[in-house]
Amino acid sequence: MITVNAVKLEVFKHLFQAVAEEMGETLRRTSHSPNIKERRDYSCAIFDADGKTIAQAEHMPVHLGSMPQSVAEALKQFTLQPGDAVILNDPYHGGTHLPDITVVEGVFVDGHEDAVFYVANRAHHADVGGISPGSLPIATEMFQEGLIIPPILLKQQGVMNDGVLQLILRNVRTPEERLSDLSAQLAANRVGIRRLLSYVRDHGLQTVTAYARGLQDYAERVTRSLIEDIPDGTYRYEDFLDDDGQGTHHIPIRVTIEINKDHATVDFSDSAGQVAGSVNAVRAITVSATFYAFRAVVDEEIPSNEGGFRPLTIITRPGTIVDATMPAAVAGGNVETSQRIVDVVLGALAQALPRKIPAAGQGTMNNLTLGGVDQRDISHPRAVAYYETIGGGAGAGPTWDGVSGVHVHMSNTMNTPIEALERELPLRVRRYQISRKSGGVGKFKGGDGIIRTYEFLCPMTVTLLSERREQGPYGLAGGEAGKPGEAWLTTIHSKTSTKLPGKWHGTVHTGDVLEIRTPGGGGWGKKD
Repeated sequence: MITVNAVKLEVFKHLFQAVAEEMGETLRRTSHSPNIKERRDYSCAIFDADGKTIAQAEHMPVHLGSMPQSVAEALKQFTLQPGDAVILNDPYHGGTHLPDITVVEGVFVDGHEDAVFYVANRAHHADVGGISPGSLPIATEMFQEGLIIPPILLKQQGVMNDGVLQLILRNVRTPEERLSDLSAQLAANRVGIRRLLSYVRDHGLQTVTAYARGLQDYAERVTRSLIEDIPDGTYRYEDFLDDDGQGTHHIPIRVTIEINKDHATVDFSDSAGQVAGSVNAVRAITVSATFYAFRAVVDEEIPSNEGGFRPLTIITRPGTIVDATMPAAVAGGNVETSQRIVDVVLGALAQALPRKIPAAGQGTMNNLTLGGVDQRDISHPRAVAYYETIGGGAGAGPTWDGVSGVHVHMSNTMNTPIEALERELPLRVRRYQISRKSGGVGKFKGGDGIIRTYEFLCPMTVTLLSERREQGPYGLAGGEAGKPGEAWLTTIHSKTSTKLPGKWHGTVHTGDVLEIRTPGGGGWGKKD
C-alpha cells in the first residue's frame, strides 16, 4: 500500500498535467487547419484504467465533462488492445456536436493484459459534411449537420482501418485537411502514451496509479471545501436563448441550486423542452458547463479530473434544451447553449457569493462558418471550408472591469490571425478592432466586444450561429447589461446594408462585405 504525501502529490499533479499539455502542443504543431493550429480548438486528457479523468490540459472548458463520456462510450463498445484507436463524434454516444472528433487509445504495460491508462484528444474539424460548409448549419435534425461517427476502430493493432478512414474523407468537403488533422490527433495520443510509459518506468506502476487516485481525491476535497463556503440554501436563476433559428424565441434555461454542507444539487429540470433548431445541448454539455462554473469560483488551482464531479449532483430532464434526445439538432448546443448554462449557474451562485461572481460575459461564440471554391488561382481551384469563433466582452466583477475582446467561459480559444485567415481563404479582413462602449455601464464596466469585417474575394456559402443578439449579457449589483451583438451584410450589387438575424445562412458574392459586432460584457455595481 503506497502512502500519498503532499509534496509528491504536487509533483505528480504537474507531471500528469504536462502529459496533456504536451499532447496539445503536438496536436497544434502537426495539424493543418487554422481552426486547430491557430485558434487551438482542441482538448487533450488522460484517464485511469476505469476511464475516469486524471488530468486535462487547460484547453476547452466545454470539453471538461464531456471527454469522459467519450472514453466511457469507447470502452463500452471495445476492449482496447495495444495499437487500437477508437474514433467518434456522435453526440448521443459520447460526443458533443459533430465537428468535434475524439480519438481514444489505451496505454499498455508489459505483464498487464488490459490498459492501465487511456489517452484521448478532441479537435474541432472545420468541416464534417452536412448541408452547409463548416458543419454548423441552421438545421432541424442532426442528420443535416454532418457525418455521424459512432465509436469505431480507426486503427486496429497499429494498422489503419482504411475503410473507416475513406468513409470519413469521402463525406467531407476538405478531405486533405481532415486527413492532416486526424493524423495530428493520432500523433498527439502517441506522445501521451510515450510520456505515461516513461513515468511508469521511472516510478513504478503502483506509484503512478496511486498518485492518480490521490489527485482525484484531492480535487474532490477542494471542491467540497468550496461548496462548504457557500451558505446552505436554495438559489434559482433563469436566462434565455434568443431563438433557435426556426421560429422559436426566448427559450428559457432555468436552474435551481441546492447547497447542503459540502454537496451541491444542480437541477435544470424546469428548462424548456428541446426545440426544432440546433441549439439543443446533450447532457454531457450541461455537465461540462456546470462543472466549469463551480471550478471557476475556486480560489485554489485544482486539477480538472473526475474527483471534482463527485460533490455535484446534476439533474436534467431528457427531451429538454439541456438534455436533448435523438434526433434533435445539436450543433449550436455545444457552442451557444453551453454559454447560457454557465450564465444561469453563475447567476444563481451570485446570490450566495455576491462579492465573488462577475456579471455575464458575451454569452456567445459568434460562430462563423463558410465554404466554397477558392478561384484566385484559376489553374488550381480548391475547395475550402472554414470555421471560427470571435471574442467579445467579459463581465465586470466586484472589484474589476471586464476584459475587452476575449473569448469567455466555454470557448477559451485564440484569435485567428488575419495573416493566417487571408493566406488560407479567399477573404480580406477590412476591419478588426474593439467595439467601443459596448460593455455594460457600472461601478465596474463590462468589457467591450469586437468588430470584425470580411470582404469576400470569391462567391461563398456563409452561416452565422450566434446569440445575445436580442438581449445583452446581464449586469449584476445594479450594473447595466452589455450591448447585444449584431451582423450586417453589404452586397456589391445593391450597395445596401442588411442587418442579419443571429442565425443566418446564405450565399455571398465577390466584393460582398460582412461585418460582425460581438456583444459587450455586463457591468457590475451602480455607477457613482
